[in-house]
Amino acid sequence: MRLDKLLSEAAAGLSRARIKALMEDGYVFKGELGGVPAEDGAKKARTGEVYVICVPPAAEAEPQPQDIPLDVVYEDQDLIVIDKPPGLVVHPAAGNVDGTLVNALLAHCKGSLSGIGGVARPGIVHRLDKGTGGLMVAAKNDAAHEGLSKQFADHTLERAYYAVVWGVPKPAVGEIEGNIGRSPQNRKKMAVVKKGGKHALTRYKVLRAFGDVAALVECRLATGRTHQIRVHMTSIGHPLIGDPVYGGGGKSRRVKLGEAARRAVDSLDHQALYAFELGFSHPRTGKKIHLKQKKYQYINELCKKLEKV
Repeated sequence: MRLDKLLSEAAAGLSRARIKALMEDGYVFKGELGGVPAEDGAKKARTGEVYVICVPPAAEAEPQPQDIPLDVVYEDQDLIVIDKPPGLVVHPAAGNVDGTLVNALLAHCKGSLSGIGGVARPGIVHRLDKGTGGLMVAAKNDAAHEGLSKQFADHTLERAYYAVVWGVPKPAVGEIEGNIGRSPQNRKKMAVVKKGGKHALTRYKVLRAFGDVAALVECRLATGRTHQIRVHMTSIGHPLIGDPVYGGGGKSRRVKLGEAARRAVDSLDHQALYAFELGFSHPRTGKKIHLKQKKYQYINELCKKLEKV
């Protein structure tokens, strides 16, 4: 196997591109730390060889305000709730150094954001995946951040999502419970695991079935784990349509779609998942705030096409 491919599979959290960059910068050694630099990623690895990867500490850049339009649903002196569009990354990271929600919030809030999340994540209490749209709350000060974080930790917030999945879950109303952790087969993915992981519980309800091909499902989170809905729905054989990571298994059902529905499915470059409901107690006043949005436009459009199945 190519050395760069082998190392990326062996080192959890390091992509092949990241391994190549580390090799080019002289951070990968053959034999021992500080030994012979391993610079050729195309070289074939051999049994018995030993390699050391030295990952330098990340230099955390301070994000800059950027005038990016935000769909503000609620805002006061302590917090802000936005309707995040799919495709918008929440905070700067490798590959997305700017153009993120954090950059937009810094501009909108004039720098008034909680610093608890660190330099790169000011105000960020929770995340939505890049491809997931919907309601998301951010804190403007440390007191609000701490109050909201406690509600997330205690699982006292209300969070509900619309998901369009392959097939029709049975029973129509149910619970999916199973610990979520890194997949033993692919460390870059999450999975329901038998050992380890963190407890996760998702409650779902089928809202509309499109023949036996697909369904619109409401999912409510009792816990909040990485990729929870995507992993749980996949675990029962109903992955989300458009999911680039967990969305396999839809080929046999896709052939049953009409041309318009196939085009709608094929045009999705992200999972059909939208956080439409968010409820929490205001961290300063204690007042209950309950926000509910109509189904996001791309969910509506996809369902309209699927109705013709």
